[in-house]
Amino acid sequence: MGTEPAAHVVLLASPGAGHVLPMAELARRVVAHGGGDGGAEFTATLVTYANFSSASHHYSSTLASLPPSVSTAVLPEVPLGDLPADARVETRIFTVVKRALPHLRDLLRSLLASPAGVAAFVPDLFGAWALEVSAELGVPGYVFCTTNLTTLHSLVYMPQLDETTACEFRDLPEPIRLPGCVPLRGADLVDPAQDRSNPAYSLVVEVGRKYLLADGFVVNTFDAMEHDAIAAFSSLSHDGVYPPAYAVGPFVRTCSGSEAADRSCLRWLDEQPDRSVLYVCFGSGGTLSTEQMTELAAGLEASRQRFLWMVRFPSDKGDRSASYLGGGRGRGHEDSPLGYLPEGFVERTRGTGLAVTEWTPQVEVLNHRAVGGFLSHCGWNSTLEAVAAGVPTLAWPLHAEQRINAVMLSEQVGLALRPGAGGKGKDGVVPREEVAAAVTELMVGEKGAAARRRARELRDAAAEAWAPDGPSRKAFEAVAGKWKKAASARAQACALPG
Repeated sequence: MGTEPAAHVVLLASPGAGHVLPMAELARRVVAHGGGDGGAEFTATLVTYANFSSASHHYSSTLASLPPSVSTAVLPEVPLGDLPADARVETRIFTVVKRALPHLRDLLRSLLASPAGVAAFVPDLFGAWALEVSAELGVPGYVFCTTNLTTLHSLVYMPQLDETTACEFRDLPEPIRLPGCVPLRGADLVDPAQDRSNPAYSLVVEVGRKYLLADGFVVNTFDAMEHDAIAAFSSLSHDGVYPPAYAVGPFVRTCSGSEAADRSCLRWLDEQPDRSVLYVCFGSGGTLSTEQMTELAAGLEASRQRFLWMVRFPSDKGDRSASYLGGGRGRGHEDSPLGYLPEGFVERTRGTGLAVTEWTPQVEVLNHRAVGGFLSHCGWNSTLEAVAAGVPTLAWPLHAEQRINAVMLSEQVGLALRPGAGGKGKDGVVPREEVAAAVTELMVGEKGAAARRRARELRDAAAEAWAPDGPSRKAFEAVAGKWKKAASARAQACALPG
């Protein structure tokens, strides 16, 4: 009897750093932890898209540093010229995924014909259409949810919500109460669900239906973060309503891994007192309007708190995800984002603040002893990196599922504060007075101290989740066990004469 063959898992990451980075971390975990019981080890292929590769500088070094047992493949570019210029970012990504399905089918067929075979196929949330291809080829399909279970639950519930309501979700009079989840206002649901007339709306409803094709969901969350949501979803899965969910997180980078990052800010942090600096960053895809940028700057200055701000070009197109796929560059003001800040701001705050325009090494910044708070867009990767560092958050959601994250973090988890309790002033702009009050409360107020204590509790729970008997490790081993079984069954089938 020979040794068991390695189980080969194919992972498909949709465009954008928020999808590629956690998928790369999943690939690492699959090959590192796969053979824990002496059975078959794992190999993996991480598949990305050629479209929007201009945004790949956020993750190219991560892909280059993957272990040898993780191969990479790129699906060829597909044309998008027929999409309207104002098509939403989600529409663009969904369209790439759908149009690249023939290329994906060819790739999976060639891998199935190779000695390695394919034990499981794992697309992320945007890749639900790809489950049709894996099902057609007889490969078990699992969706990797790069965000939390609350968001996943809202997405699989979307078709039902669509059928039982006629108004825009933001006009629903009552909150949406999903079992075990924080109550959500209709306006908190994902961006593409907010306008029934937009093509992205029907795509997000359709994707909610496609998720039911999955054999399971692998979710980048952990028990201490979403205990009630995990328990409730498990009960629904047991009753056959949804495929099972495996809470295997948190997957966070241990270092930022970007050669483009500006590390001079770490030297500046070395000179600051412990837990005194607010780190301000809106992620790889978030942008503010010019007016909001001015109000944020004025609020930071008025708060008199120390800050490190990664400043991006503003966008006044109303699309808060303007730079997600590599766009969003500004012009004028000598082509520097600092030119959009209030006159004299950089000089007046020189003693207490540092405004930088180069990428900051976020993981190292959050783990620096001088950082005591994080003004964040609440992207899930950034949220988990803050949790792993034990840093509380000032929630400033901009796009995608970030409003769900902000509600959950502030109202259920206790990790975050929100400016003006999440309300915004005229034209959706948070005024400087609310910015200053919220920053001061997070850094030196009682609510901030409570959030800081909660952040430290979650940091410890996150570390324990992947301990030998931790709940996330157990969940990961459960799903990995299914993949190993699929590989063994395939190997036995191939060994049969005929």
